[in-house]
Amino acid sequence: MMATNRDFGFVRITAAVPKVTVADPKQNADEILSILGSLQDSDIVVFPELSISSYSCGDLFHQAALLNSSLAGIKRIISNMPTSEQLVFVGAPISIGSALFNCSVALNSGKILGIAPKQFIPNYNEFYERRWFAPGPVGPVRQIELLGESVPFSPQLLFTHTLPTVQTDVVVYVEVCEAIWMPVPPSSMAAIAGANILCNQSASNEVIGKADYRRNLVQDQSGRCIAAYAYTSCAPTESTGDVVFGGHALIAEGGQLLCESDRVGNGNSVKRDSYWITSDVDVARLQTDRRRTTSYSDSEKYISSQNYQRIPFGLGKSARGLLRKVDALPFVPKDLRTLDNRCAEIFAIQTSALAKRIECLGPSPKITIGVSGGLDSTLALLVAARTCDLLSLPRTTILGVTMPGFGTTDMTLTNARELMRYLRVNSHEIDIRQGSLNQFLDLHKITGYQPFNKVKLSDNPTLDLFLKRLSRVRDKSHDLVFENVQARCRTELLMNLGFVIGTGDLSELWLGWCTYNADHQSMYNVNCSIPKTLVRFLVEYVAENEFSGGVRETLLSIAGTTISPELLPTDRKGAQRTEDTVGPYELHDFFIHHIVRNGYDPAKILFMAKHAKGWSRKYSLKQLKHWLRINLERAFAQQYKRDDVPNGPKVGSVGLSPRGDWRMPSDASPDIWLDF
Repeated sequence: MMATNRDFGFVRITAAVPKVTVADPKQNADEILSILGSLQDSDIVVFPELSISSYSCGDLFHQAALLNSSLAGIKRIISNMPTSEQLVFVGAPISIGSALFNCSVALNSGKILGIAPKQFIPNYNEFYERRWFAPGPVGPVRQIELLGESVPFSPQLLFTHTLPTVQTDVVVYVEVCEAIWMPVPPSSMAAIAGANILCNQSASNEVIGKADYRRNLVQDQSGRCIAAYAYTSCAPTESTGDVVFGGHALIAEGGQLLCESDRVGNGNSVKRDSYWITSDVDVARLQTDRRRTTSYSDSEKYISSQNYQRIPFGLGKSARGLLRKVDALPFVPKDLRTLDNRCAEIFAIQTSALAKRIECLGPSPKITIGVSGGLDSTLALLVAARTCDLLSLPRTTILGVTMPGFGTTDMTLTNARELMRYLRVNSHEIDIRQGSLNQFLDLHKITGYQPFNKVKLSDNPTLDLFLKRLSRVRDKSHDLVFENVQARCRTELLMNLGFVIGTGDLSELWLGWCTYNADHQSMYNVNCSIPKTLVRFLVEYVAENEFSGGVRETLLSIAGTTISPELLPTDRKGAQRTEDTVGPYELHDFFIHHIVRNGYDPAKILFMAKHAKGWSRKYSLKQLKHWLRINLERAFAQQYKRDDVPNGPKVGSVGLSPRGDWRMPSDASPDIWLDF
């Protein structure tokens, strides 16, 4: 049986903005029913404040005809809902005793599940609701009689539904308009009590600048509460006697805006008919984030969850096909301005971190960097150069060393030389081939080691003879000893020269794509929490924003160079290609993000990968499974390397430092992760 969205913890929410007829509940109920007919795949549908009667009725709220018609409108919706197996929130004026309340009415399974009265009644500036409405009572949940039923009446109602496949409860709370503008919104307390989907039925008029503040409120509240927040507001078809309502709808999750509607004043044509926005929110991930944020549960001391009444609701068949953006490159913002800002911020964090470390080296510091002409070492060298500028140190403080080996290409060697020349660092070149050959010969004496099982070392060949024999080898099978000797030779030279700045990135560290006690080690690593997909953009950012002329051309050339350790000799296909062996970095960074940041299991990661947009090529499910398996196998097998890494700055929400971020047994079994 095919898995559905809810099987992976997704719940589909719609924030609707209906066209209203002022003071005509029958017409408004019909419009709501028409909208619901188009939203049968949605699990939760939220309509604006007083959507049955319309918000702008004024003193007509004191008219029995309007109140009775509003009750009839609720009954009409209950009796004619296209599907009863969804949770629907509508707004209506409800008279109880001698008071009138502005209420959110929750509908499900052919009945009213509960009524949440508005707690905070605005009576300032253009608002004068206290003329008509009383604030919702605070205290134990009470029962009222409405439409022949006993219904819970309280601002403290939690509507719950269990998702058994992910062992997570969907817990929904609704507040009305003004609540989110309060110093402590009621939804904050509800979130502490367990609510992970927060809804707001609002009537917010448009004035200059208000939309930005409103958007920030919704986004920030979803972030503080580690919850989803669905907000919808009255449409411009409300009365415009004194104000215009913008029809603004937003859905956010964990501090991120998932989708947003048009509104009055956003530059697009004003919508006069009903419209809505829909997104799938990930309640399973939100629960993971709450568990990870161990201080979150500490706030429970500020509330008594006993004051909340939990009311179960039913859901029908779950939808398939994800209605939310899934970025193939989660570490790389799509918006160019955001990307530029992100790159500038990361570069500043790196330079600030390295500046502090260099200050600890004394009055005349010297730092060493191995410069290969590849992306990682280029970024580290750029950071070091900018750090010297920050500290008013000459760039000759940096000793840049390029160390060509058996797989070094003319392009990368030229780029390394040119980059060091342009940056005016103290540059040197050491050919490691003879030193590596000497180690091959020593290894042969002990173990009989023969590089690639074809190049004989028994006659102690010279370097020229060895290179000639190597060039005739056609079966260049992967030889780790051949690679590791060169990698350790380079690191030994660097370590003996001075304080070494590491260049390895987060993606390499997760996969263990580094030689233990070689490029795996340094005195300080400025790239340690930057994924490979972001390194290229950082180099391009620096090229476009910090340099011009030849250095810019060199940087852009480096950014466009195939990723390679350049440890194996070139063949007819050119240089050794890292991604041919370890897999596409865009996939690995996607996997890393969802494993480390979101705690997803492999089945959910594959589900997300199939819906992701922005891959450089099309991947089949078979390919996705293959590279995910490689990712997991390497991640578990290579943890011992991550347990022993140098200091370095954390720049994003994903980090692998064994001291501050990722603590994992190096002998843990991967079996349950590989069972997919």
